[in-house]
Amino acid sequence: MRTILTCAALALALGSAPAFAQSGEITIWSWNIAASSLKATIEGFNKQFPDIKVTVQDLGNNPTYDKSIAGCAAGGEGLPDIVTIENGEAENYWSQFPDCFVDLHTLGYTAEDQAKFPDFKRTELEVEDKAYAMPWDSGPVAMYYRRDFYEKAGVDPASIKTWDDFIAAGKKIQEANPGVKMTNADFNGDSEFFRMIANEQGCAYFAADGQSITVNQPACVASMTKIKEMNDAGIITSADWSTKITNNTAGTVATQMYGGWYEGTIRTESPDGSGKWGVYLMPSLTADGPRAANLGGSSLAITSVSNNKEAAYAYLKYSLATNEGQIAMLKGFGLVPSLISALEDPYVSEGQPYWGGQAVWKDILGTLPKVVPSRGTPFQSDAEIIVRAVQTKYLGGGYPDAKAALDDAASQIASATGLPVEE
Repeated sequence: MRTILTCAALALALGSAPAFAQSGEITIWSWNIAASSLKATIEGFNKQFPDIKVTVQDLGNNPTYDKSIAGCAAGGEGLPDIVTIENGEAENYWSQFPDCFVDLHTLGYTAEDQAKFPDFKRTELEVEDKAYAMPWDSGPVAMYYRRDFYEKAGVDPASIKTWDDFIAAGKKIQEANPGVKMTNADFNGDSEFFRMIANEQGCAYFAADGQSITVNQPACVASMTKIKEMNDAGIITSADWSTKITNNTAGTVATQMYGGWYEGTIRTESPDGSGKWGVYLMPSLTADGPRAANLGGSSLAITSVSNNKEAAYAYLKYSLATNEGQIAMLKGFGLVPSLISALEDPYVSEGQPYWGGQAVWKDILGTLPKVVPSRGTPFQSDAEIIVRAVQTKYLGGGYPDAKAALDDAASQIASATGLPVEE
């Protein structure tokens, strides 16, 4: 039997939510730590909404994208109530299937609600006057390092200001710790290192307005050049996601560079590393250069075929737009809040036992205001495939320099998208 929550209860819990949130069941597609984080919010949500049953399905990252895109192409067939969408891929959905997801404004999402999230998180989720998804987590980049490996080599992470410093430190750390590599990068299946360093330097595949290609601009060239220098120095081993986790647990890597959400991956996947890990800011190309970037970050969108849209929206409001929901995910699994008010929660300034008592969230989240927005555009997937192939060829000596490599990438992206290369 379906019951109805009272207007008063909803007004108290959700503020600007619609008048009624139906009971019933809602299903969410997500992956990995993100799925676990959503599950962690259900208990708190059900204290306010006991008649809404939430089921989170962990499909894996790529399957979530593939199945949701296929479902949109099929007119919504087989889709759940809520889909997790990475910001960098968001515009792939809206540009191809603008009717696949609900405009959250129709469910009570106001300008006041939107203002609770930073602009760089909303850029790819909103088209003209429509809001297709609500921001979830951010990915402020940090260097996660093994304190013991650095100490054995006499390396103080505070002394690593530049990527050249990082290379020099890597050589010392590898010499002092046989069998340990300074860092890992998924050169075979991703352009993650390039995207992080390029974002730090203010460069991306596309211009901020999404109307031109900028992957061969000087800051991107400098970023790709430095990556090859690191690779040629022998301080990087190519490793995919699973292999990195294996290396973390086995103690065969000294540093991982990733978004803030990776804190939860290390802590939950490598529990025996408690007390051994620490965090420091990513290096820059120059000693006084920028040291902030963003990698990843997701949102939640409600499908147009959902039979429980109001209940789904009630869940979005609780999990993403309340400090309680966001901090529950941060505490349990390291999902970094996008909700501005959550960053002021006392928990953010607390020392974390796993990280040797370091207040890692204060350090990591302190970089968020300095992150340069990076637009994904509907062509992100096309560009990513091209850049990965060019990167592989460049690292293998297939281009005379990074400028030639990225000029080739820009030309290929232009052919694939029809967009001009910015002069």
